[in-house]
Order: sequence, then C-alpha cells, then structure tokens
Amino acid sequence: MEATPFPRAIVLRLFLRSLLLQASWNFERLQGLGALYVMAPALRYLYRDEDLVRAYGRHTEYFNTHPFLAPAVLGATLHLEAAAASGEAVEFPVSEFKTLLASPCAAMGDAFFWGGLRPLAAVVALFFALNGSLWAPLVLLILFNLPHLYCRLRGLQLGLKLGVGIAGELPRYDLPDWAVRLKQVTVLLLGVLCAFVTVTTLSGTDGPHLVYVLLLLPALAAVGWLCRLSVSPLLLMLGVATGVLFVFYLLS
Repeated sequence: MEATPFPRAIVLRLFLRSLLLQASWNFERLQGLGALYVMAPALRYLYRDEDLVRAYGRHTEYFNTHPFLAPAVLGATLHLEAAAASGEAVEFPVSEFKTLLASPCAAMGDAFFWGGLRPLAAVVALFFALNGSLWAPLVLLILFNLPHLYCRLRGLQLGLKLGVGIAGELPRYDLPDWAVRLKQVTVLLLGVLCAFVTVTTLSGTDGPHLVYVLLLLPALAAVGWLCRLSVSPLLLMLGVATGVLFVFYLLS
C-alpha cells in the first residue's frame, strides 16, 4: 500500500472539511462546490497560479454521492491529482474517475446508512426512551455517528493511499450485505418493541425492566441467523413478538 501523498495536517483538514460537504448545494451541480471546498487544501498543496485555477475548474463540475462515502471518492481523486502533478501517468482522467466512482458509492451509502444503520439506531434508542431513560438521545447519536465518522476517516485514508485501487477495496466491506442484516435486526427489534408496548399498555405499569429486554439479545442473534437461512422476516417478527409477550407475562 502506498504512502499518503499529503502531510497529516492536510489530511486532517480534508476530514474536517468533509463534514461540511453539503453546506452548499445548487440544482445544476449538486455537491460540486462542496467537493471543491473539501479538496481545496490539497489542491493548493499541489498547484500554484494558473495550474491551481485549472484544478479548481475541474472540481466545480457536477458531483453527487453519499456524504459519508464522499471522502473515499475525493481522497482517491486527490491521489490521482498528486500523481498527475508529479508527472506520472494516471489510469483515468481525474474528473471522469470521480464521476464514475460517485454513483456506486451513493447506492451503497444510501442502503447501509439511511436504510440500515439509522433505523436500527432509532429503534435501540426507543427502548431506552420507553423506560424513561434520558440516555435515549445519546444512544441514538452514538450508534449512528460513530460508524459514519469512522467510515469518513477510513474512506479518506484509503482513497488517498490507493487511488484507483479504492474501486476494488470498497466492495470488500460488503456494505449492501450489511445493510440487509441491519434491516433484519431492526425488524426483529420492532417485534420486541411492539410486545413491550403492548404489555406496558395493558398492564398499566411501567412494564418489564430494560434488563429483561437486553437478556433477549442472544435470542435475537439466533433469530437473525434464521433470517440468513431465508426464513421470512415477517414470520420471525410475529414469532418474536409472541414469544416476548409470553416471557413478559411470566415475569410480570
């Protein structure tokens, strides 16, 4: 694996600026201006005068991808810029490569972060909220933000080091497959949540303590394994809800 072509201070600035990628949008180029803002410190490190103006012009074009995977795309793009600036031959035109990589990253990011991780974090936080715990908002923020911040930083590092090779590295993380798993776990937790709310409402009490819910996690892992065997998630959700109702009845 090649060394990152930029000093650590610039890499840190790229990461921090990636948090503001979507601070500026327009209907014609979407994230184009935000992408230039992220890459600007590295471009200024590579180019001067007219070369810098041309580099800025290349990166104000249309750009749109998932914001959490954008650092990987922009890091790989900057790797190509660094190679071109040093006189090396590059495999793809810089602008073309950035556009080609953006689309699959958008699809993977939407499925994993919006469709998988965010609903799961919300459902887990609901268990705390229904028990009257003030930790619920913090649980939601931690479960959602720690993975996405890690993906931003790791993606940026890999992009800067691998360049075009990032296209072969990203599929190794199996984000679409993980998205399916997270959705299955979310559905099962919703079954538990439905049973929890039903028992609490019908009994007129505060319901079982949160510790009982946490004790069900091994059982949920087993049911998740059944999902991997192509058992219907809907049937499993109904089965889990029924089982949890029975357990809560015994514990009440």
